[in-house]
Amino acid sequence: MATKEKIAEFESRRAELERAAAEKLTAAEKRADALSKVEVVITHKAGEEGKLFGSVGTQDIADVVTAAGAALDKSEVRLPDGIIRHIGDYDIDVNLHADMTVTIKVQVVAEA
Repeated sequence: MATKEKIAEFESRRAELERAAAEKLTAAEKRADALSKVEVVITHKAGEEGKLFGSVGTQDIADVVTAAGAALDKSEVRLPDGIIRHIGDYDIDVNLHADMTVTIKVQVVAEA
C-alpha cells in the first residue's frame, strides 16, 4: 500500500536519481566540448594505393584522442562500417551518453 512515508521515500529517491542523471549529462556535454577541439590524425604504414598494412580500430582512435587531451574509452567509439583499412578522412561517432553522440573527424595518413 502506498503510505505517506513510502511516497516520500519514492519521491526522494526519484529526485536523487534525476540529479545524478543531470550530472552525468553535464559531464558528457563537457567531454563533447573537449572532443570538438581535438584534431585526430593517425599515422599508419600504407601501400602505394592507400591500403593500410593492418588497420585502425576503436582502441587506436581512443588512444590518440586520449593522448591529445580528451579522455576517451574504446567502448565509446562507434565504427559502423568496421575497422578502417584505407588512408583518408573519416567521421567517427562517439557515444558519450545515452542521449548524446558526438561526431569527430579522424584523418588517417600514410607514414612518410
